[in-house]
Amino acid sequence: MNVSLKPVGLPDFGPLGDKPQIAPDIYEARVKAAYAKAGCDWLAVYADREHFANIAFLTGFEPRFEEAFLLLGPGGARVLLTGNESKDYAPLAGLPGMTVLLAQTLSLMGQDRSQFPRFAERLKDAGVSQGDTVGLVGWKYLEPFEDEAHESAFYVPTVYVQAFRRVVGASGVLRDATPVLLHPENGLAVTIDADQIAAFEWSATRCSLALWRIVAGARAGDSEFDAVSRMGYAGDALNVHTMFASGSAGETIIGLRSASARKLKQGDGVTTALGHWGALSCRAGLLDTGNDELLALAKGYFQGLVAWYESAAIGRDGNAIHEAVLETLARANLKPALNSGHLGGYEEWVHSPVRPGSQDRLRSGMHFQVDVIPTPIPAGWALNCEDPVVLADETLRAELQARHPAAFARIAARRDFMKRSVGLDLRPEILPLSSTPLYFAPFWLKNDHVLVRD
Repeated sequence: MNVSLKPVGLPDFGPLGDKPQIAPDIYEARVKAAYAKAGCDWLAVYADREHFANIAFLTGFEPRFEEAFLLLGPGGARVLLTGNESKDYAPLAGLPGMTVLLAQTLSLMGQDRSQFPRFAERLKDAGVSQGDTVGLVGWKYLEPFEDEAHESAFYVPTVYVQAFRRVVGASGVLRDATPVLLHPENGLAVTIDADQIAAFEWSATRCSLALWRIVAGARAGDSEFDAVSRMGYAGDALNVHTMFASGSAGETIIGLRSASARKLKQGDGVTTALGHWGALSCRAGLLDTGNDELLALAKGYFQGLVAWYESAAIGRDGNAIHEAVLETLARANLKPALNSGHLGGYEEWVHSPVRPGSQDRLRSGMHFQVDVIPTPIPAGWALNCEDPVVLADETLRAELQARHPAAFARIAARRDFMKRSVGLDLRPEILPLSSTPLYFAPFWLKNDHVLVRD
């Protein structure tokens, strides 16, 4: 594979318009499917400020400042337990027929707890009773090889677990049902429908263009705060802290940190990332116009990204993608720092079928972050290029085109750009959501020159 650095303009992929909304009947279908698949009397979905993807997927609600539970039960019962502050926020939920109960244990410290201070009593008020089987959904789950009692271990605070156990009693059962939603092949929340694709594509467009304004605007003499300010933040809900880090030759660049007052200098390594609900964009390189040594490394990394796009396919197992990327990066003496891509959505990372030895297969509707972080990179340098994509079979593509023709047209334009200008002829099922699709400029002071396959 021959890779070159060439001048390529970033086109306008079309006007964005209003953000697509998720209709109530979609949330209705999701909760019915989750409850049926769980096979228990009650399905209890935990959420907090950082771990909200499951409850957002099912209801359109996510707690602000505090914690929450969604309880799905017999006879179509759907109860949202919130603390003091989220109770008034709950009407924004899209799931119809949901009862909201105040459970003040979910509130922050020092707030009033005089009305409903006992969480266990609110579970009873919702309908949970002695002898019930409860499937508890946390924000992640233990794999069998991690613990022999993995089915009775929960990524939910103990205070709530013990309350559930007390309410269902010795004759009841409490088990981990998180895989119902988050299993990396069969979880309900790891594949999305046409409306959700359109909503995430809207977010990804805004996210990627905001990030590109940071990259294209960065100049020597800027503080990191100055550089990030050019993103033009417009109020989008975020799924990660906005990141920007820089460093001179020999200095460690900590990519996860937020911006500081450090002044940028030509030749610095620079990295930045921005995440909206349904999208994350990241770019890293040198604040320079060129560097032959870094360019050689960047070309090897770019080949690894190409390997991801060319190996990812519906029905293929995650290990095949892992191996393709691993083997390609190894030619440049690189390897992935983490997984070679992972599932995303409302949260930046929920799981990944792409793992060593993974037999989990990619499915239509999976929302992927093409997140291949190369290592080792010399201190003071940085390389990264991340974009979100969705895998969609012919049926899902047709539905997306029919329901959201403008979003589909932007995706088609991105695919054409990647073929004509970047050199990748994508499989039909790969739908790029970012408006900087594999648009990778390793030198930020020459950001109209990007890597392409000849």
